[in-house]
Amino acid sequence: MSLNKTKSWKVLLVSLAAAVSFSMLAACSSNNNTSNGAKDNSKAVATYKGGTITETEFDMDTRVMKLLSPQQAQYLEIDAFKESILKQEVAFEYLAGKATDAAKKEAEKEADEQVKAIKTGLGDTYDSTLKQANLTEDDIRSYMLRVLTVYQDMLLKVKDDQVKTEFEKTKGDFTVATLRHVLIGLTDAAGKERTDADALKLAKEVKAKLDGGADFAATAKEYSDDTGSKENGGQIKDKALGGYVEEFKQAAQTLPLNTVSDPVKTTFGYHIIKVESRTETTFDKLTAEQKETIKGSLASQGLESFLEKDLESLDVKINLPKSSAAAGESGTSKGGTEPTTAPSAEAPAATAAPK
Repeated sequence: MSLNKTKSWKVLLVSLAAAVSFSMLAACSSNNNTSNGAKDNSKAVATYKGGTITETEFDMDTRVMKLLSPQQAQYLEIDAFKESILKQEVAFEYLAGKATDAAKKEAEKEADEQVKAIKTGLGDTYDSTLKQANLTEDDIRSYMLRVLTVYQDMLLKVKDDQVKTEFEKTKGDFTVATLRHVLIGLTDAAGKERTDADALKLAKEVKAKLDGGADFAATAKEYSDDTGSKENGGQIKDKALGGYVEEFKQAAQTLPLNTVSDPVKTTFGYHIIKVESRTETTFDKLTAEQKETIKGSLASQGLESFLEKDLESLDVKINLPKSSAAAGESGTSKGGTEPTTAPSAEAPAATAAPK
């Protein structure tokens, strides 16, 4: 289980469906009906062995994705990204059709919970937000149901011995540590941008102060740009290391206890770290939630494996109208349909790993 992968355009789909526990794209409905029950006579934008996805269906899913993650909506206007999404929708439609009854039953319950969570989150604006997005609650639930049907089917295929094997590969992520850090960000407390060189220079000055005997907590309160830990003297207590971005995690795993690190660069800037305690977790000490997290990762890997190895066998044909930048302007490889990079979702804290 890798909690800290650099986000590719494929993995960005996690952000696009951030409101659901397994966030990949939903399969479109295969019955060619619109949400109001009318016959869908729109053209097919994708065909594959055994089915089609229509323009109306694709448009519906796109509107749902924009509702769930408006900050990522801009990417849904890029042709190459839309084509990549559509290919994955083919995979979901195919896999949903092969899901077990047990998976479908569990997905029904989960879909209801997800819709309830969205309704609670939007509060009094729920109805107006759906109206503005030209969506109904049934549209959203249908989307969630198909996402979760595939997820639950993948999840039910994960065996206990696979969970244990995966834990052994990544057990460092479950090590619990208490640490302090000072973040010198690429943006200061006043919102002014720093150059990388200026941030590194200041980080080295902070490091020198600490090496000279300055109190770490006081130094963090004075210099740190991490608002989540600054007022606590830079301390983050009893947190599993898998929750940190990769570079920070590696430093926290290997730094000798109570030693002040050299500046550690992450996407947030430069960190000066001191690990105060670190406790490894054994498999028998994992919580049920942690085991479910591993199972979820393995389910996600199962889907990714299908997309990478098996989707081609469905003989997918794409017929999307051009609507934005050409592929060569969208970060795609030559002749490819999937852009190579995209910005990650904003992390909730200066050390947090992408979800």
